[in-house]
Amino acid sequence: MIPAEEAGTMARQTGNSDGLDEVLGGADVVPTRLGDAVVERLTQAILDGRLKPGDALPSEGRIAAAFGISKQIAREAIRELAAMGVVQIQQGKTTRVRALDAEPLGRIFRFAVRGSETGLVEAIELRRVLEPAVARLAAGRRTAQEVERLRAVLDRLEASLGDVPAWIEADLDFHDEIARMAGNKLMRLQMQALRPVIREVMEAFNSREKRGPADWRATYDRHAAIFAGIAAGSGAAAQRAMTIHFEAADQAIEELFPRPAAATG
Repeated sequence: MIPAEEAGTMARQTGNSDGLDEVLGGADVVPTRLGDAVVERLTQAILDGRLKPGDALPSEGRIAAAFGISKQIAREAIRELAAMGVVQIQQGKTTRVRALDAEPLGRIFRFAVRGSETGLVEAIELRRVLEPAVARLAAGRRTAQEVERLRAVLDRLEASLGDVPAWIEADLDFHDEIARMAGNKLMRLQMQALRPVIREVMEAFNSREKRGPADWRATYDRHAAIFAGIAAGSGAAAQRAMTIHFEAADQAIEELFPRPAAATG
């Protein structure tokens, strides 16, 4: 017996309650590496909107029947989807499609960095490569409403000068908002996934003894220059301002993670 909520989901997607093959396209799966094939078809159904966030995922039995596989393979495929963060499994409840988010990628970044100096420096290097291009895209695609949102975050930054916790939240939101404005889903997921790691970097940066009022103001001014480039719709100016922003961090990086002295002989 198919649960009523699942039947309703499938009926809405296909126009009747018997159209699972139409949704998942399982009939032509090649009988090799079946688990991978099932995961690929299910993720494609989610990505192209046949299965939407909040929808009930078809049961193991229905997936198995649609693909001509065992329930065990169907179960393993669903577990893999859960590990990817695209479905949510709850004991005793229907498995549901989740909205795509950065948490699975974030776990990978946190594991790769693990609080090590090398990992944190590599995270900074990744941002240095990524964010100038993100700023350039944001300048070319921004809307008036998005510019106002970014201006509001910039105002929060100025109001937070010297207040480390408030500054960090506003700083993270500033860069996340730019990633949203860029209109590139993959870039935004990357930025969101890096957020916990970058928070750790910012906590170290902003707690330095040498961090005085002039340094705070200079950092704010660099953010203001990024904003000005984006608001003006100048991709070149936005990219240049973001590049300068990261170049200015070199001194702080050296203070936090000094390079070993070169050997002489």
